[in-house]
Amino acid sequence: MNTQTLILAILNFQDASGYEIKKQSSEGVFSYFVDISYGSIYPTLSKLEADGLVFGRSESQSGKPDKKVFSITTKGRQEFIATLASPPAIDKFKSEFLLVAMSADLTSPEVITKAIDKRIIEMEELIKVITGLRVECDHPATQWITSYGLHVKGADLAFLRSNRDSLIAMAGKAIKLDEAAE
Repeated sequence: MNTQTLILAILNFQDASGYEIKKQSSEGVFSYFVDISYGSIYPTLSKLEADGLVFGRSESQSGKPDKKVFSITTKGRQEFIATLASPPAIDKFKSEFLLVAMSADLTSPEVITKAIDKRIIEMEELIKVITGLRVECDHPATQWITSYGLHVKGADLAFLRSNRDSLIAMAGKAIKLDEAAE
């Protein structure tokens, strides 16, 4: 999936300006799918408009310059649906926290305690965000994906809480071995 597909997905649900697309792709419901850069949104919108997949119109704003709002066209919706038929790529998961956890034996219990407690707070906050998204959108498929997200992040949080102490107990073991070897 790419910037074009994500923009078409957003516009399939609502008309939006480039700024609103960026906000939806970084903070809203669409922030969980694909990372797109702010610098790629406007060139992609221009290309989509040139290809007849979206239509842009100017809207007046009180005390501000006009903003350009984009709508998906029938051709754009057909293109989006055709793209959905392609099998999705494997999800990419990267975590700095997991690198710290993997290296727990090389650092102190204080460092690990701070890292895991921060991760627990992040998961709690993410669950609140997903719950909020679930409340504000009654679209059936969005309800399904927010339920999925709550299940996955809930399992993540439960694992962190129940295994917190065992990770902290691993901390510093390699440091002690290095000191004993000297």
